Amino acid sequence: MNLSEIKLDELDIEDLKRIGTAPLPIKIAIIVILCIALAVAGYFLDTTQQQVDLKKVIAEEQQLRQVFAGKQAKAANLEAYKQQLDEMRTSFGTLLRQLPNETEIETLLTDISQTGISSGLDIDYFKPEGLRPKEFYSEYPIKLKVTGRYHEFAEFISGVAALPRIVTVQDIEIKPSDPKGGVKLTMELTAITYQYLDESKEGTAK
Repeated sequence: MNLSEIKLDELDIEDLKRIGTAPLPIKIAIIVILCIALAVAGYFLDTTQQQVDLKKVIAEEQQLRQVFAGKQAKAANLEAYKQQLDEMRTSFGTLLRQLPNETEIETLLTDISQTGISSGLDIDYFKPEGLRPKEFYSEYPIKLKVTGRYHEFAEFISGVAALPRIVTVQDIEIKPSDPKGGVKLTMELTAITYQYLDESKEGTAK
């Protein structure tokens, strides 16, 4: 059997039967060719898939490392976060105590009125407009019109700001009280206090 006569792409059953009677060098050559073919096939069928799996595992490892690094940073700052949260709760509680509840609004209205009188102002009208619910709190606007002088207005605004409950002053308009002249002025404004919405609902329920 001549090795040059064998063509791998044209092998048939008769050729395979004759290989057993072929000389030893030809058998060795065929075995080497078969081993190489099996190695190449194994590489493409097994090793290539393993490389794909390896790249996937490496990508997952990098992602897990990033997640771990983020959690580790949070864990390292956990005590600082807890302290900051406690400070925020304390600050929030302090602010809530400065918001009047339903029963304290009447007292606050009296305080605002008394602040105007003690500042030397004449109160032309004092009109509470009721609660206006917002997202998590309610506004309680109060329309005022007072008559006095500049320094009395300043004293009144300062006195309102010093009240133990939170009150803001908006829409201030000052004009002469008498169009013909004089030292008296008229000031119109809206004083707004605030009520925490949950507390307002509890007060309503009571």
